[in-house]
Amino acid sequence: MNYRPSTKSYWLLCYFICVAAVITIEIGQLKLALASQQQTDLEKFNLTQRPSSAQQPRLAPQAETPQQSTLEPSPTLAPEPELTQQAVVFARWLRYKGVGVTIQNCVTYLDALETLSRSDRLSCQDLYWAGRIALLSKPADLEQYDAAFTEFWAGCLPLGPIIPTAPELIALAFDSEEASSTAEVAAEQPDPRVRQINIRYSPQEVLRDKDFAKLTDQELAEVKELITKIPASAPTVNSRRLRPSNQATDTPDIRRTVRFAMRTEGELLKWLHQKRRLRQRGLVLLLDVSGSMSLYAQALLRFAHAIVCARQKVEVFSMGTRLTRLTRQLSVRNPEEALTGATASVKDWSGGTRLGETLESFNNRWGIPGMARGAVVVILSDGWDRGKPAQISEQMLRLSRVAYKIIWVNPLKATPDYAPLAQGMAAALPHVDWFIEGHSLNALEELAELISQNSVIHKPRSTTLPAVTLPAEAIAAAS
Repeated sequence: MNYRPSTKSYWLLCYFICVAAVITIEIGQLKLALASQQQTDLEKFNLTQRPSSAQQPRLAPQAETPQQSTLEPSPTLAPEPELTQQAVVFARWLRYKGVGVTIQNCVTYLDALETLSRSDRLSCQDLYWAGRIALLSKPADLEQYDAAFTEFWAGCLPLGPIIPTAPELIALAFDSEEASSTAEVAAEQPDPRVRQINIRYSPQEVLRDKDFAKLTDQELAEVKELITKIPASAPTVNSRRLRPSNQATDTPDIRRTVRFAMRTEGELLKWLHQKRRLRQRGLVLLLDVSGSMSLYAQALLRFAHAIVCARQKVEVFSMGTRLTRLTRQLSVRNPEEALTGATASVKDWSGGTRLGETLESFNNRWGIPGMARGAVVVILSDGWDRGKPAQISEQMLRLSRVAYKIIWVNPLKATPDYAPLAQGMAAALPHVDWFIEGHSLNALEELAELISQNSVIHKPRSTTLPAVTLPAEAIAAAS
């Protein structure tokens, strides 16, 4: 059976043949124009010629020991229009002599000469050192460069070694209380011949490892400012919603694939795919504001305020003798207003602790209904409790079943020979994924990094607990 093309296909083929012919003609004309322009430029500048030795006198031969010769005043070269052309020819002359000069080296040499020619006069030394720095790539070409420079740039005097300048006097002023008087005297009577450098230390490095309980009021204010700069990224989770993907996945995008096929008259040329969107996990902060945590509550509350202002889906509660929600108060951008409002809202600040009752209230009203499901729960407490340890163990078990991971932050863990002997801490520890300290700025940075991780298997070395023997009462309460 003979195939007979349709009229539409015939005219389409003719159209493509005409377009190809036009493109071929245009390319040929463009090549002829470029060749003509290149030939005109070569005839205009005549780059293949170099100055002969008859036009300019050669340099006098250098002494056998040029290192001991003194630097004589060299003649200067006024910037001429032909300087750029001569520089290009000099680069080609170096290449002819065996020096490896690339196009990039030549461009750098021209830029250096353009910068140097902005002054009133351009000396031979400027010409020599600009070429030596820009055109040479290895020390082995130095001897060939000197010979080529002497032969090409006739009229310049021999270049001797650089005369070292006088040493610069530098005075170091240390930032300390003992040297404060000396620095004041030096500031009152400055010496123009001496350059003074002030050496200062950064108190931030000292404050990073210092315990919050040992900070002064001024240091605590500086630490609060540093806490606001801690990066607070959020862990992510795949949502149920889908979005288009440029990579091949297990989920094809039927709607986009059919729509794309309609452009090719129904031919299915490409499969399009989609993948799940990423959303942030929820974060819940439970802050202990009892009397035993009063030295750490202000810094930890400032940390909670920084996280609330930095990301979404964050809830903050205070735990004492009752449970108080502080998310609305800490949503204010001004830190002082936010902390003042949060402190005023907590009626049991620096009071007792009932962790079992507050955890039960949180689970029944907010956590189990949905706030803690798939979220990261951070409990900031020392574990001292006046309630029943069995109640804490039961509520922590309920919370661990719905939360993505539970992080317990205990500032007392940083003390030497610490052991979780408190009944509340011993009852809650079996249901905790991470147990870290939160006594310093570095500890809070580790906490922020731990919150942003999507894994609950890997545990840092700081979470390793010492081998201790728990009392029988704590073991019975935890079981």
